Amino acid sequence: MQLYLHTFDLRLRHIFTISRQSISTQPTLIVELRDGGRSGFGEATSDDYYGATIEAMSAVLESTRTKLEHLTLHDPASLWEQLAPILSNNPFAQCALDEAAHDLWGKQLELPTWKAWGLSLENLPLTNYTIGIDTIETMVAHMHEFPDWPIYKIKLGTKDDLAIVRELRRHTKSVFRVDANCAWTADETIRNSHELATLGVEFIEQPLPEARRDDMRRVRELSALPMIADESCQREEDIDRCAEYFDGVNIKLVKCGGLTPARRMITRARELGLRVMVGCMTESTVGTSAIAQLLPLLDYVDMDGPLLLADDVATGVTIQQGACIFSNECGNGVRLL
Repeated sequence: MQLYLHTFDLRLRHIFTISRQSISTQPTLIVELRDGGRSGFGEATSDDYYGATIEAMSAVLESTRTKLEHLTLHDPASLWEQLAPILSNNPFAQCALDEAAHDLWGKQLELPTWKAWGLSLENLPLTNYTIGIDTIETMVAHMHEFPDWPIYKIKLGTKDDLAIVRELRRHTKSVFRVDANCAWTADETIRNSHELATLGVEFIEQPLPEARRDDMRRVRELSALPMIADESCQREEDIDRCAEYFDGVNIKLVKCGGLTPARRMITRARELGLRVMVGCMTESTVGTSAIAQLLPLLDYVDMDGPLLLADDVATGVTIQQGACIFSNECGNGVRLL
């Protein structure tokens, strides 16, 4: 296999703000694996919070080049295991390569990845559309850009959080999800949950910092809404711990190392009775097309990255009013523009 690395600065439709940062462009790394005239593509965006840089990802992937040139792709999971000693300390890079391997594998088999796994496209969850933190008026305007979307995910972590949700509720009957990205206290979360439950909120995502586990236990007991882990759920070993403090987990492919470990995490979460979500990190269609292969296994999904972009860099799955429309291409269905 031949390895190619492509870097892009994804320009966003609007400045996107969460409780800890604002961005107007999202640097991303696209990995391409070529073999026998076919190419598979995978993606990992950079992220300061997790220490993921384009430079570090590129460097560790370059260190796999010679090994890849002597390997034939038979099974992406086996390739993941072979390269784990090199890539395990950089799960973002590991993810991009694993997604590319799955895309290439499916194209070689002339099957969509989900079908090669033995799954079927029934009862698939709809994706939310995310509204970043801004003035209340601007958040309402951003919601109206995607009117009547079935589910809106609202980023919170301000002094006006409940006022934001109250005002957004005036403009839609759609389901809400809220994500505080670690910005709340335990008492604030418990208090907010009771009003948010009356405002049509489905669940609260990661209200407290990961280290506040004892507080999170109390929140889970007293909250009026389910709690979904995000920052607390990064790698495979986090699933068992999250079962003690949360009702469900949001698995991010870049944080866990790709589709291969994500499937194991989903299986373990199910064994522990957790609800399962997979979320994106403002990826292009390359990354969300990989997420889409997991849809038959999920309760919830957040794969709206391409909807937040001014320009995309690939074709693959598309989203219409929250529903995923799969590509006619095999594998993950990706073509780089």
